[in-house]
Amino acid sequence: MKRTLPPLTALKAFEAAARLGSFRQAAEELSVSQSAISHQVKHLEEQLGVELFVRTPRAVELSPAGAEYFPIIREAFDRIADGTQQLLSPQEENILTVQMYSTFAVRWLMPRLHTFQQVHQDIKVRVNSSQMDADFSEHGIDLALMIGQRRRSGIHYEYLFSPTMLAVCSPRYKEKSDLEGRRLEWPSDLSNHPILQVYPSANDWLVWLEANKVDDVDPDAGLRFDSYDHALKMASRGMGVALAMQPYVAEDIEAGHLVDIFPERRVRTIGHWFVTYPKERASIRKIRLFQEWLKDQIAEDETLAPLIDPAMAAPGVAEG
Repeated sequence: MKRTLPPLTALKAFEAAARLGSFRQAAEELSVSQSAISHQVKHLEEQLGVELFVRTPRAVELSPAGAEYFPIIREAFDRIADGTQQLLSPQEENILTVQMYSTFAVRWLMPRLHTFQQVHQDIKVRVNSSQMDADFSEHGIDLALMIGQRRRSGIHYEYLFSPTMLAVCSPRYKEKSDLEGRRLEWPSDLSNHPILQVYPSANDWLVWLEANKVDDVDPDAGLRFDSYDHALKMASRGMGVALAMQPYVAEDIEAGHLVDIFPERRVRTIGHWFVTYPKERASIRKIRLFQEWLKDQIAEDETLAPLIDPAMAAPGVAEG
């Protein structure tokens, strides 16, 4: 089958503008004029037949189609950059490449990573964000952080914690809903509110709704995003109700950007968080040190420590 690929120049303009949230900053990064960025994005929109940005007099924001397309293009460029780097620079023993979901990277790991680098200055951590399961046979991935079950043979699963899911919205949205007579007192009240869905994890809403005996809410009927980070940001802007899990939402709740709508209705996820890597790598120093540091960080996190299930902390073995 013939590939349908938009022009690379147009994709570069779109990716930079979406990542930076500004045509002007994208132009500065790519060393072109702002009108050139605008022209390339417009050309891409015409070729795809969709609007990728919502333009206002003062700013540009991704449209729903743009928000769905951006992470795909971003990951493609990241893979090209990583592959090129590996080609030009042979893999060094002091470089640790860690794959994880973008939300985990942005909302929990990155703010703490400097403490690992301070203690282990000889190890350089390279973060590779992806929504896909790690393929350890390619792309130079040393280890991965993932949520799921112990299923793959030949893979070591080091248990971290078992998260819970909770429904959240902005305080302003909840207050406005109460005034309009659309109160959020019971999970069944969600039928009167827009649901913000994370489509790579679409089963999460279904599990939460089923556990709370709600059968008249369609979590796919509202806006759909590729990551929890995007859904939670839209929830904080009053766009509807999102599902959240730790460690993604602790800071938002503490800062008052989001509220736990039903504090007594939290639901344990089906999957658990693990560090994973091929079993033959268990003795590699950089992997062992990062794993130990990560478990210490989780134990010190007051929001995550209570989620550690001792029964799950047995040595990781593959299931199924």
